[in-house]
Amino acid sequence: MEVHAVVEAGGGPMGRSRYLHAVHPGPSGGLDPEAPETLLECLVGVSERIGRPAVLIAMDDLSAIAVARIAPMLDGRFRIPHQPDGLPARVADKAELSRLCARWDIPHPETVIPASGAEAAEAAWRLGLPVVAKWSRPWLLPPGGGLRSTTLVHTAAEARRLYERTAEAGSRLLLQRFLPAGTDTDWFFHGAFARGGHPLLAGSGRKELSWPVRTGLTAVGRWLPDPAVEEAGLRLAERLGYQGILDLDFRRDEKGCFRLVDFNPRPGAQFRLFTDAGGLDVVQAMYLDLTGQRVPEPAGGPGRVFVAENYALLASVRGRRLPWRSPARPPLPSPSAPGDAGTGQGRAAGGRPGPVRVAPRVERGRVEAAWFAADDPVPFLAMLAAFLGRGAGKGVRALRGVPAHGRRTARAVVRAPRQRARDLTPPTAPAEPDELVTR
Repeated sequence: MEVHAVVEAGGGPMGRSRYLHAVHPGPSGGLDPEAPETLLECLVGVSERIGRPAVLIAMDDLSAIAVARIAPMLDGRFRIPHQPDGLPARVADKAELSRLCARWDIPHPETVIPASGAEAAEAAWRLGLPVVAKWSRPWLLPPGGGLRSTTLVHTAAEARRLYERTAEAGSRLLLQRFLPAGTDTDWFFHGAFARGGHPLLAGSGRKELSWPVRTGLTAVGRWLPDPAVEEAGLRLAERLGYQGILDLDFRRDEKGCFRLVDFNPRPGAQFRLFTDAGGLDVVQAMYLDLTGQRVPEPAGGPGRVFVAENYALLASVRGRRLPWRSPARPPLPSPSAPGDAGTGQGRAAGGRPGPVRVAPRVERGRVEAAWFAADDPVPFLAMLAAFLGRGAGKGVRALRGVPAHGRRTARAVVRAPRQRARDLTPPTAPAEPDELVTR
C-alpha cells in the first residue's frame, strides 16, 4: 500500500513520515470549505500524478467538509466514504449536533442558542456560571481575530460581549452548561464504519491526561470498554448511516451520565490507540473496506495505552501525577434501559434500580507512543521550563537540612508524600506502572 499525502506548503510533520511514499502540495492560498473549487483542482492533479484510483481519507474537520462537497466530481479518481447530504458539515456544526442529540435521545450538555445579547446574558445566568461558549462552525473563525472555538465564560456581561461578535465569527454562538473535569470524566469513541453505519472496528477509551490540563487533546489515553459510551457511538453512526471514520468526545456529568460534547468526522489524533493484536486500526480497516477487501474480525486490543510523549510529560508536571498512575476505575454500570440512555444506572422491571455489572479486569496493554515536538515545539519548550523551574526548586527545598550522609535524591524526595506529624499511617506504596513498549 502506497501512502500519499496532500499537505500545505512547507510539508509539515506528515511530510517527514517514514511511511510516506509521496507528498503533494495542497491548494495555493489554503482550503476554503465554502469554495472548494481550488481543492477539486488540486485533487484532480494529484489523481493524474498517481495514475490510478486512490483511497482518500480526510484527516481534519475542514478537509472532511470540503471533500464531502466535491466527492461526486471525484468519482473514478478516488475511493471516498459515502456521506449523504453534507453529513460531515452537519455533525461538525455544534448547533446541528445539539439538535441531532435531542432528536435521537443522545445525552448532550444543556445547550442554548441565543438570538440577542440579552438572551445570551440571561442564558448564562440560567445555565449557571461558568458556562461554555462555542461557535457552531469554528472553521469559519477568522485567523488572528482573537476568537477561540470554545471559551469558558465567567460572567453574564462576558456572554453578552461574545454574542456581539457573531458577525465577525461567521456562525452562531452556543452556550452550554459547564461539566467539570475530574478523574474518570473524559472519554472518547473511535470507529470505522462501512455503508449503513456497519462497524468495522470501534472502541471506547478514557482520557487520562490532556494538554492543556483538563481541557485539551489526549496526552495519555487508555482503551477501556464501556457499554454506555460504545452504545451511544454505535447508535449514532447507525442512525446517521455514517460511512467513514469518526471520533467522538464524551464527558461524564456529576450523575454518571456520559454526554456527547464533540463529533469529529475524521480520525482523531490518538486513533492508533485502537489497534488490535493483528495491527488493524481504523484507517487500515477503512482502506480495506473501500478497496473491496475483507476486513478481518478485530482480535484483542483493550488495555492499550496511547502516549503523546511531550504533551504527556508536560501534563504530568502541571497535573502533579504521572501518566501511568491512573486511579482505579469504578465498576462499569449495566447498559441503560430505554428512557435511561447514558444515565449510568440500569433499570429493572417496575422502574427499580437494576444490578450493576462489573466488567472483567482489562489485561495490561502495550503503549503506542507518539512525539509531536516537530509539529508543535511550544509544549516541548514549556515542558523543559516546567521541569527546570519546578524540579530544581523542589530539589533544593528537599535537600536543604538533610545530613550529607543520609541525603536522598531529589527525585525520591519529590515523589514521597509529605506526612503530617499526627498522621501515623504509613504511606501507600505507589502502583506499578504498565509495561511501556514503544513501537
